[in-house]
Amino acid sequence: MREEVKLYLRRLTPLLILFLGLPLLSYLIWRFYPEKKLEVILVDKTVPNRNYREHTGVIWALNHGKFKKNTGADYLVDQDYFGFFPDGSQDKKGVVKDLEGKSEEEIKRLVSESDLVFLADTYGVYESDFGQVQQEKKIYGGLGKSEIELVRQAKDQGKYLIAEFNSMASPTSKSVRSEFENLMGVKWTGWIARYFDELNPEENEEIPLWLLEMYSFQGSSWDFTGPGMVFIRDSGEVEVFVYGLDYQNKVPLVRTQKMNKHGYKLPQVIPYPDWMDIVLVERDYQVISYYDIDPSTVGYERLKKMGLPRYFPSAVFREINGGRQYYFSGDFSDMDPNLGYHTFAGLPTLWRGFYVTADHTNRHSFYWNYFLPLLEQVFNEAGKKTP
Repeated sequence: MREEVKLYLRRLTPLLILFLGLPLLSYLIWRFYPEKKLEVILVDKTVPNRNYREHTGVIWALNHGKFKKNTGADYLVDQDYFGFFPDGSQDKKGVVKDLEGKSEEEIKRLVSESDLVFLADTYGVYESDFGQVQQEKKIYGGLGKSEIELVRQAKDQGKYLIAEFNSMASPTSKSVRSEFENLMGVKWTGWIARYFDELNPEENEEIPLWLLEMYSFQGSSWDFTGPGMVFIRDSGEVEVFVYGLDYQNKVPLVRTQKMNKHGYKLPQVIPYPDWMDIVLVERDYQVISYYDIDPSTVGYERLKKMGLPRYFPSAVFREINGGRQYYFSGDFSDMDPNLGYHTFAGLPTLWRGFYVTADHTNRHSFYWNYFLPLLEQVFNEAGKKTP
């Protein structure tokens, strides 16, 4: 019996080495990664609870890349941002810690001590986030004058700046939006859009009630089924594109040229099923990636009547004053927080093997295959400018 146990353990040894040795080796390799300094100002006003899903992927990327704050410390997902900080209660709900009330000189100094400014999400938090009846009542949110000054200082001082979907849409005021557009050289068309696997609200609970109500206000009956794209204008207009009739790419595709002159290494094609805003950019912007829904003849005519182009910018940048401004016109940072430990070398490569680019049903696929590589490359670029 003892010999049989020895034989069994001998056969089990290679598996133990594989399952215990490889993670240990991966961890040790990560530990020897060189540390890099990158001071990031992160703004996220959409934090109704402690999953921090609108910026957790950004923090993960910083820590996995061993980017450190000026103090030499790691970035903490529950502390290192400006915005709303939930406390888990139903009465107080949380506290606001942002740039409001800071003087122009204070913001100028804050930017001078940083390398990169990241506007992850400014939509905010609402009563409905806490199960209240007043679903449209805002508690906190929207781009403010202090964030405008932050963008202005980042631009003037030649810093790296990233802004993404909903930085300038509702509930940001038109006057503040106009200032943001002028500073960024990005013009919002007034349209946002999203793909749904099923347009029938009886079969898809993700179809929001407010969307159905907005459509009914137009005097139309929502009788759509199957996959489709919904376009919503800030004026309240709703347009529904049905797959196969109005457009041919079932899920909107993010396309990146393989031999792009900017040198970004990203998948040539990856589906993107979430919210996007449709923007126009000034001529000095360079396109990293763009959206392609492949509209039919009917769909293309509808887009023209809506004042929209055939292709929509997805990720763009421009060089200005020695720095760079990036705009991501999608809700890229919105991510399930369960990304695992960042302290293992090669983990993104492993997950890219599990989450193939063609799978649009899991947001992790888009993160590991597209957004994380994009963030890593931008962070590395910004890090090269640090003294």
